[in-house]
Amino acid sequence: MSVSSPLSTLLPSLMPDFRGRMLYNEPLAPLTWFRVGGPADALIMPQDVEDLSYFLARLPPEIPVHVLGLGSNTIIRDGGIRGVVIRLGGRAFGSVSIEPGEIVRTGTGVPDVKVARAAAEAGIAGLAFFRGIPGGIGGALRMNAGAHGGETKDCFVQATGVDRAGNIRTYTAQEMRFVYRNAEGAPADVIFTEAVFKGQPGDPAVILAEMDEITAKREASQPIKEKTGGSTFKNPPGNSAWKVIDAAGCRGLRRGGAQVSEMHCNFLLNTGNATAADIEGLGEEVRARVKAHSGIDLHWEIKRVGVPLSGI
Repeated sequence: MSVSSPLSTLLPSLMPDFRGRMLYNEPLAPLTWFRVGGPADALIMPQDVEDLSYFLARLPPEIPVHVLGLGSNTIIRDGGIRGVVIRLGGRAFGSVSIEPGEIVRTGTGVPDVKVARAAAEAGIAGLAFFRGIPGGIGGALRMNAGAHGGETKDCFVQATGVDRAGNIRTYTAQEMRFVYRNAEGAPADVIFTEAVFKGQPGDPAVILAEMDEITAKREASQPIKEKTGGSTFKNPPGNSAWKVIDAAGCRGLRRGGAQVSEMHCNFLLNTGNATAADIEGLGEEVRARVKAHSGIDLHWEIKRVGVPLSGI
């Protein structure tokens, strides 16, 4: 059977023993924080690591693969995503365990806040900053996500992932090569399935109080109850993205149903009826205005994936 066959026909024939779920032409907007974007040709939800390995080993290399986590830091374009979208969930990818020596082992489908809370309740300090990151551990690994003075690299020990050929591999901190908002050494085709972090002994009450403080700061300064994707642009060297955006007169700027947040202008909002094109176009307009005003090039922190409607 040729790769040109519809995925709904091709995939079941190539991997009859796949135990997870396969959905076709599946809407993705409900899976993202912005609530925008088109469908996936195929949405794949493997049951466990071995199931993911089986799937990837049998997937023709011509078929593109995209991983969708909790959808907090992503704009999916209105035409959707061609090929296969893989989403990790369930018990195999969604559990956290505490091990001796202040070790936290977690699936990559786990929300960052859940990892922070599990560590705090176990008296493990050093992971409270995860409370301030909207998203999941898989995205945190890719982006070296950080907030409130902490970054993923600070407590990282190792990660396990599956490459495009279906091989299960382990990556050390040295191999990940963490830098600001990126893991430069992590191969683009690897889907991370598990992470191991190490903290220090701490008082649960003190750690939980630190997390409460982080929560209060977020609620006071960020539009966390809106349809948003988190911080839009990386901070320029020696500066803050929100400051240069504000100085360029972009606070409250609108395009269609998208708006630059009045509360924190490094956040873009879907005010109710925005398209992905509205949000991405507004971001590009912000970049252009900042460049014209200060000469600073803002770089996207939010991932933009898929094709526009005109690209189908």
